[in-house]
Amino acid sequence: MTRLLRTVLPGLLALLLVALPVRSTQPNEPLVADLSEHLVAITMGFAGSEVLLFGAVDMPGDVVVVVQGPKREVRMHRKSRVLGIWMNTASMTFAAVPSYYAVNASGPLDQIALPQVRARQQMGLEHLELPLPRAKASPNVAEAWRDALIRAKAREGHYHAEVGKVRFLGQRLFRADIRFPANVPTGSYTVETYYLRDGRVVGAQTTPLMVGKVGVEAEIHDFAYNRASLYGLVAITIALVAGWAAHSVFRKT
Repeated sequence: MTRLLRTVLPGLLALLLVALPVRSTQPNEPLVADLSEHLVAITMGFAGSEVLLFGAVDMPGDVVVVVQGPKREVRMHRKSRVLGIWMNTASMTFAAVPSYYAVNASGPLDQIALPQVRARQQMGLEHLELPLPRAKASPNVAEAWRDALIRAKAREGHYHAEVGKVRFLGQRLFRADIRFPANVPTGSYTVETYYLRDGRVVGAQTTPLMVGKVGVEAEIHDFAYNRASLYGLVAITIALVAGWAAHSVFRKT
């Protein structure tokens, strides 16, 4: 069903744009965009997902899509060798870190967006805002911690170093595939679509997206977090029963 929507929606949008009168694309509405689905449902056996972003602009230009997951506190540790043993010797806490970050663009960012635009709209990992307490980190130290955090998030698949594609179908219609890994963080996401001409933003739209567990996966998750003590007791009981059953089987053999 999702694959069918990704295939059919751009065509439907094209038909609608042809059918609508010219006054439907007014200067104060230069950009229209939406998602093929507004919920990424994580179920048993979830192996990742793709969401289609599609839309139209009123005249030729460029499009950049910035996706960010919910912001959370992240504590980083640095290991050093002390007396031949590797151990944590320093740590730094980031107060508000996007749990997911990805960018799609219709061209190279440094060619379609001015430097001040990329910095203001956080287009590209080098412009992602990851503030640190000034009292705890000088500029050089802060940069090292920031780079380490980005590398860690990239290894997890939660930060995309490479810019994805925004493809134009003609001069006005566009589409972009937003990919989420199997271990995608849950929560409320923002999908920001920017329409640029001559390197400047002339239209923008923010679309919400939810990523959450559903079905049995959601029930287990809620049980574990809302009733942690009881969940731990159940887990221990299951482990003991499983161990006793295995012991009984091997004793008989």
